[in-house]
Parts: sequence; C-alpha cells; structure tokens
Amino acid sequence: MLVLDKVNAGYGPAQTLHDIDLEVRQGEVVCIIGRNGAGKTSTMRAIVDDIIRTTGGRIHFNGEDITRLKSHAIVRKGIGYVPEDRRVFASLTVADNLQVPKSFAADGSGYWTVEKVCELFPPLQEFRTRLAGNLSGGQQQMLTIARSLLTNPTLLLLDEPHEGLAPLVTRDVVEAIHKLKSFGVSMLISEQQLHLVHGTADRIYIIDRGQIAFTGTTEEFERDPEIAQRYLMVM
Repeated sequence: MLVLDKVNAGYGPAQTLHDIDLEVRQGEVVCIIGRNGAGKTSTMRAIVDDIIRTTGGRIHFNGEDITRLKSHAIVRKGIGYVPEDRRVFASLTVADNLQVPKSFAADGSGYWTVEKVCELFPPLQEFRTRLAGNLSGGQQQMLTIARSLLTNPTLLLLDEPHEGLAPLVTRDVVEAIHKLKSFGVSMLISEQQLHLVHGTADRIYIIDRGQIAFTGTTEEFERDPEIAQRYLMVM
C-alpha cells in the first residue's frame, strides 16, 4: 500500500530524514520505534503533513506518487493521520468534531460512521455535547482517532498514540488498536514504549538519527535483545 523510497526530508535547511526506505502492506500493522528526536514524527509528517519538506526520494500510496500532494489531497486518497499533538477543534463539541471529516472522506460511503466510532470509544457518546477543549488528554486522543476513522481511510497513521496518557486510558487505546487490527485496518504506528507494540505489530522499523537502523518482523526483533539495547537504550 505505502512505499517510501529513499526519502529525505527536513524543516527548512535542517535535514532530519536520510534515505528512509519503508513499506506497509495491505492489512498489516507496522511500527516505527525510536528514541525521542530519532525521526519518528518526521517520518509520519513526510508522508502526509505539509509542515515538513521532502527533498529527495519518492512516496507511493496504492501505486500512485503522492510525494508532492497537499495534506487534504492525501487524506482524500485514503490515508488517515492522527498527529502526536492531536489537534482537536477545541471550541467545537465532540459531536461537531465528528461531523468535520464528512467533507474530507475519500468517498461518501464506508464502514466507519459516528455510531461505529462511538462503539469503539464509548466515552465519546457520553461527552458528545462537551467542548473538545475541555476533554482530558486521553479523551482527546480517542476523539482524534475517531475523527480520522470517519474519513474511512485504507491506511491509518498513528503518531505516538499513547504519549502522555494515564495507564488506564493507555490500556483503552491499546485495546482499540487491537480491535482495528482485527477489523483489517492497515496501520503505521510510531512508538517508543516497546511493551505497547507487543501483540500489535507485524513488522518493526527502528529509526535512529533519521535513518532506518533495523527492519524485521516483531519475532526477529524480540529474538535479539541487543538491538533494543543498542538503539533504544532499554533492557
């Protein structure tokens, strides 16, 4: 579905990504793991966000070159994006936030509806009249994931979806991601907490200093603890 071929990118004159090769196949969950500042968010933004500038290489989605497309056009191609900073519309209610994706959906149909995302995240139904800016961090994360799903993407990008969440809320988000995988949703997830990847990822990329340092299946990664010690500084 998604192929990054020797992608270089950066912010202004500062290059943060160097020859990134990465792919996500249909129905697969792929995780990018790395320390803070390693290039996880930059990789996500290089795919879908106008904030970062791609200076080399190509990005293909379903066989189409999307390297130079604007963010709204990429969403309409079928890529959903959940940024690290969530970006809810704080002055709108939960219900209004969930109406926004209608104009960005790839087409007028699809599995995900407001009712379906509220089944995935029951608190959204409970807080539907509350302003999004008054939600907790965990509730905002649920809202952001739900809002992306309502575009009915064929690929979902999740940038550190557990960052800053309380343990109980983290558990709810982990369970939701497991459910999405069981539904066959293809996902690219950036993460730095290894235990949250277990049981979710089919394949893993480790990024270090803006370069891919390891590529392999979750089983291959777990069989070699030296990889985590070398690039992630964990036991």
